[in-house]
Amino acid sequence: MEGSHPLDAGFDEYVGFPHNYLDQKGTEDRNLYRNRSIIKEEVDFEEITPFYNKEVGEFIEREKEGPFFIYMSHQIAHTPILPGTQFKGKTKKGIVADFVSELDHSVGTVLDALEEAGVAQNTLVVFLSDNGQAGMRPITTLSGKKFTTMEGGHRVPCIFRWPGEIKPGVVSDTTITSMDLFPLFCHLAGVKPPTDRTIDGDNIHDILLGQQKESPHELLYYYNGHNLQAVRKGKWKLHLPRTKKDQPYWGAAGKGTHFFQELAHPFLVNLEADLLEEKNVAEEYPEVVRELSAVADRVKAELGGIQQKGTDERAAWTGQ
Repeated sequence: MEGSHPLDAGFDEYVGFPHNYLDQKGTEDRNLYRNRSIIKEEVDFEEITPFYNKEVGEFIEREKEGPFFIYMSHQIAHTPILPGTQFKGKTKKGIVADFVSELDHSVGTVLDALEEAGVAQNTLVVFLSDNGQAGMRPITTLSGKKFTTMEGGHRVPCIFRWPGEIKPGVVSDTTITSMDLFPLFCHLAGVKPPTDRTIDGDNIHDILLGQQKESPHELLYYYNGHNLQAVRKGKWKLHLPRTKKDQPYWGAAGKGTHFFQELAHPFLVNLEADLLEEKNVAEEYPEVVRELSAVADRVKAELGGIQQKGTDERAAWTGQ
């Protein structure tokens, strides 16, 4: 999409693939780019992670004397599930575990590069996934998966490593989002975020240092495509009525694998008591339903919804 290239977003250098890797020949999704030029065509998937490791290591060594920012977006553990030769069979727990082992090794390679460059103590490393699991392994504590607005679709572990600032072994259940990373990075870099637009994230520096436990997010909005499917306030999460026609193309094609494709009435969940989102307590707490329904109406008025243009909405890419 025009204007969406990393170099258009402020990065000085880029190396990678324009889309998800497709395990079939004759597609540009197998072409490796440096900046805007192809440097190798028809790349085998198993080559990618070692190449990324090498590139990142060389960049760290080159830039170690000054501040730097690296966004390392792995092709693994996305499909195709093709671990490198040295990782096949390594875990004795199946090919997916072998694949994750390769990812773990890659992260270790980057951390080693920081140590060797002498900058590990003063470098913040953030490790997280962009969405919940895709169905390769069942989750017993959460419902839903990728492409859903159930908790299993978007709750992911996030690890912050900053030896000079963050105490090791600290675990937090404070609710944050990936949108908080931008304000955090601006704060650490000593620059102010743009003021000509609404920034949805918050600076979470004090949370990382253990100086704050409260989430900066009083309300959370769960969109799936253009469809606002749920809103949350504290422990309460309200799934909104919807039909199959309201679903984005990936949801409509779910064939029953996606939760709440159709929902005739509001479905209220107490996440503290029901993390699997199985029990509808809407009749027991009608005042909560009214409050969160009003929140949903305000959100759709601002950000848009199905056939509803929001006052602060911009065109969204649908993938079609």
